[in-house]
Amino acid sequence: MAYNNFSLESHGEGFVDGKLAFYKANVAAPTLPLLKKIHSCIDLTTLSNADNAKSVKALVEIVNTHAANHPDIPNVAGICVYPKFVSVVKEALKVPGVDIVSVAGAFPHAQTFTEIKVREVALAVEAGADEIDVVINAGDIIAKDYAAALDELKAMREACKSVKMKVILETGVYKADSDIYDASIIAMEAGADFVKTSTGKSEPAATPRAMLIMALAVSDYCKATGRRVGIKPAGGIRTSQDAMQYCAIMDDIFHGDYDNTNFRIGATSLAKNVIADIKALS
Repeated sequence: MAYNNFSLESHGEGFVDGKLAFYKANVAAPTLPLLKKIHSCIDLTTLSNADNAKSVKALVEIVNTHAANHPDIPNVAGICVYPKFVSVVKEALKVPGVDIVSVAGAFPHAQTFTEIKVREVALAVEAGADEIDVVINAGDIIAKDYAAALDELKAMREACKSVKMKVILETGVYKADSDIYDASIIAMEAGADFVKTSTGKSEPAATPRAMLIMALAVSDYCKATGRRVGIKPAGGIRTSQDAMQYCAIMDDIFHGDYDNTNFRIGATSLAKNVIADIKALS
């Protein structure tokens, strides 16, 4: 089904499967420049029921001391937390160039009143968030109620118009590839600065297949409008090899034209594993 003249089917039958097969057959070896780039694109994330001010401060301290401990590796792009911890990060973060990212909008399931979502987004911005990661209502996409999904995202966009907004699609709940593509287009039409695969709270989380479909949507949208939107795979990305699969898609679809302004990886353990791999290659 085409949404506003955008359609995954325009790429041809078997296109996605063919691309994925190509990536699998052409796995690249890690290099120092690539690993450093991956580290610079990480949104270091803690979204646990057990989060507390002390644990969040400990995560921030890893970022604060990164340059001293690893002077040859660029710092992460952002620190992603629940809304109540935005002020904790803002107070504790001492280094420039690292964004404060907050999930909001009834994360992770998005199943509450729009007014509550909008207010939570606004409160997170007021607390000091530089970026807001909201969740599209996947039920609306599955039901093809595109107008409802679009209107709700636009309301949240208005509440965070002074900062970046990433829209989480929760790609693992969709049965059809076209739903992932259509959700990406709707998110971009609502003003998203990034589309994001997953909350990390549902399985499967990020997958190369979902990422490729989203990248095709972003590319198609950019060709039609001139606006380049970022992409953030998140959930289950733990090793350098995991991350490199997503970099391969960015290399292919966007010809390597990406950095942390338009590509992020939401992860918890990935950063320390990438650092270990950099040390092993150095």
